[in-house]
Amino acid sequence: MTATQTAVRNLDGVELPLPGTYVLDPSHTHVGFAVRHMMVSKVRGRFADVEGAIVIAEDPLASSVEVTVDLASIDTRDEERDAHLRSPDFFDVENGGKMVFRSTGLTLGVDGDFRLDGELTVNGVTRPLSLGASFEGALIDPYGKRRIGFSARGEIDREDFGLTWNMAIETGGVVVGKKVKLEIEAEAVTDV
Repeated sequence: MTATQTAVRNLDGVELPLPGTYVLDPSHTHVGFAVRHMMVSKVRGRFADVEGAIVIAEDPLASSVEVTVDLASIDTRDEERDAHLRSPDFFDVENGGKMVFRSTGLTLGVDGDFRLDGELTVNGVTRPLSLGASFEGALIDPYGKRRIGFSARGEIDREDFGLTWNMAIETGGVVVGKKVKLEIEAEAVTDV
């Protein structure tokens, strides 16, 4: 039996991880975003400090996710911009600066992908969020731990979370777009 075969199960033709509570591995998890900048390009960034757990239930659709992100860990490869994003104009990291996602439901699509519904809280403002999610695989690692991987993507309107700072451009438009695309690659681990 291979390592992969001992880490997954097949339910109704869909390969899924075995049940258990999997803790996010922050060094192998990416929480990123992309937002329009000056109406001509996109700025991409990530949050380095992320923690949480994925609970895979016997009934896969009863599974759940909870993730906390420290907004002070933002990295857009521009220290001046990152300092502005940490300020009260955006994330106000001196007064909390957390982002939390808690799932409220999971549905399986016809293509084997999932829709993960939940609530996203940014600095005390909570709004619903749906993410498209894909199971990327599972295995037993060389240290005897079970590892799973998921990808997820979604989009939010930053103004829905009170992140309304902007500046008009003289030729038309604004400095920062309202829509923020979320890009997540998660790896989580549990004991076998």
